[in-house]
Amino acid sequence: MILGAGEQRWDGWIPTGREDLDLLGRSTWEAWFGERRADALLCEHVWEHLTEAQGRAAARLCFDFLKPGGFLRVAVPDANFPDPEYQRTVQVGGPGPADHPAADHQIVYDFRLLMDVFGRAGFEVELLEYCDEAGRFHARDWDVGTGPVYRSRRLDHRNRDGRLGFVSLILDARRPL
Repeated sequence: MILGAGEQRWDGWIPTGREDLDLLGRSTWEAWFGERRADALLCEHVWEHLTEAQGRAAARLCFDFLKPGGFLRVAVPDANFPDPEYQRTVQVGGPGPADHPAADHQIVYDFRLLMDVFGRAGFEVELLEYCDEAGRFHARDWDVGTGPVYRSRRLDHRNRDGRLGFVSLILDARRPL
């Protein structure tokens, strides 16, 4: 299931929006799932639209509605990507008019903070793509088929010929068995 899908569509994934599953509204999850639990959730560039406290609450809610062994793949803008234009574009409050996609950004995560948000919710956390404090990009091999993230090293059209034009901080948060 894709949380906050917007226009995003991937084969085999059910797109949802806030009106379907509100990351902060337990009742919408209970109405959707009942006693069932999800195997996998995908959430690309949504968490930054929540405050840190809301992000922590949303992580706990996702944990509650995943099966043991299930996972949530999350991608957000990376606070450590060393490109000034990128940082201007993803900054809190956005770079311009109210209709800009980043206009309601509440936070820009670095890998340590995002790992903490999900770790404290009970998840086992694995970084897939991120920049460290020095701005060096790190990526491990991960299976796009288990949860595609467009704004990733492999899929984003801005990343070509060995040049990174747009990256995300991507992690898997797995509910322990």
